[in-house]
Amino acid sequence: MSLFISSLNTGSNGNCFYIGNEDDAVLIDAGLSCKETETRLSRLGLSMHKVRAIFITHEHTDHIKGLPVLAKKYQLPIYITAKTHLGGRQLLPSHLVYSFSSSEPITIGDLEIVAFPKLHDAAEPHSFTVACNDIKIGVFTDIGDHCENLIHHFKQCHAAFLEANYDDEMLDKGNYPYFLKRRIRGGNGHLSNQKALDLFVNHRPEFMSHLFLSHLSRENNCPDLVHQLFSEVANGTEIIVASRLQETPVYQISLKQITPALSTL
Repeated sequence: MSLFISSLNTGSNGNCFYIGNEDDAVLIDAGLSCKETETRLSRLGLSMHKVRAIFITHEHTDHIKGLPVLAKKYQLPIYITAKTHLGGRQLLPSHLVYSFSSSEPITIGDLEIVAFPKLHDAAEPHSFTVACNDIKIGVFTDIGDHCENLIHHFKQCHAAFLEANYDDEMLDKGNYPYFLKRRIRGGNGHLSNQKALDLFVNHRPEFMSHLFLSHLSRENNCPDLVHQLFSEVANGTEIIVASRLQETPVYQISLKQITPALSTL
């Protein structure tokens, strides 16, 4: 069995990732409006009716702004920690809200979702892996720095969405105020191109087929720059820069064969 994955959008304007098999799927974050989420899935030939749950990484608006409408319309379970729920200040139907604990697997159909803490300036931030039949996908964005948890899970992934938020030189020379630059490059802010590259070079498993560079800053990064940086050391891993403006194609991830872009599911 394969997993089918796509970034519907990633950036400070909204984040949402689709991961599923032929029968069941989950969304990691719901940072697009319900209508826009439906539109992008439809363009990809994916169906909201295969989505069984939404998992929330943290309470920042670009990760939850579409959550109430999307969850209510499709009556989807929302997996969210108590502190994240409180911090998000959204009115969510109590019967749809489920808490989760770090490192305790959650089963959705044949999918197994595992959360682990990450370094970010939020109430109780988590990253997720989604696995099915020994295939594992990681969603690792909004991360201030490497930690042992991140390294441990990254080493297990056949494909991953990894933050490459900013280029150090572009951030230094840019117009952001000092306090914001300090927040971004602090240990609980965002992951630079170089730190993401260090993680990839030093801890990429040989079986990682795809790396989706995610959550690029509009002002402090360049898609061509970061694609070239990672492609030079990719060593057989396909590098995709996930857009802050549109969805990526659907990628089929399997143990034996990787095929880009399905037309329908």
